[in-house]
Amino acid sequence: YDVADYRDVDPRLGTLADFDALVAALHDRGIRVVIDIVPNHTSDLHVWFQEALAAGPGSAARDRYVFRDGIGPDRSQPPADWQSFFGGSAWQPVGDGQWYLHMFAAEQPDLNWGNADVRADFVTTLRFWADRGVDGFRVDVAQMLTKDLADPLPSAAELAAHPVDGSHPMIDRDDVHEVYARWREVFDSYDPPRMAVAEA
Repeated sequence: YDVADYRDVDPRLGTLADFDALVAALHDRGIRVVIDIVPNHTSDLHVWFQEALAAGPGSAARDRYVFRDGIGPDRSQPPADWQSFFGGSAWQPVGDGQWYLHMFAAEQPDLNWGNADVRADFVTTLRFWADRGVDGFRVDVAQMLTKDLADPLPSAAELAAHPVDGSHPMIDRDDVHEVYARWREVFDSYDPPRMAVAEA
């Protein structure tokens, strides 16, 4: 679930040509194809994240992810006391006083869904696979894309106490529906329309 390239097949599994042959063979047998898409985070090997590390604080490349300055005189403490779902801090230092958010593994940096590049690139990815004949998508961590991370960041206790009512800073925010409304427009532009199901 840490994707390095959203528009390719892991070479351990095959090639895009193999994928196309698989889809064609399944469709010939009346079987539809649903694939996973992981929009909350990328792999730390993704070209965007590697660019972000090289570009430094304040860069457009870092704005595609959730980077924050550390706290303390030398910025050596994480920006907040949040824990990842997999244990340990949800913040990882990068050596220049900034830390990136990973709500899951450290190898899975969270994307910034307030960034127009991120939204546009996922539309491109959806079309890439739909154009190859994919019938639908299973959306991983569908409820966590949009986040309200205005300073100061809330504490872990404040996050835990916040009701999940559409205004939570991290989970099931009302504005996540804007993302999926746009995706629905993409799906409906195909004949037959593509489908999606949320893992949430």
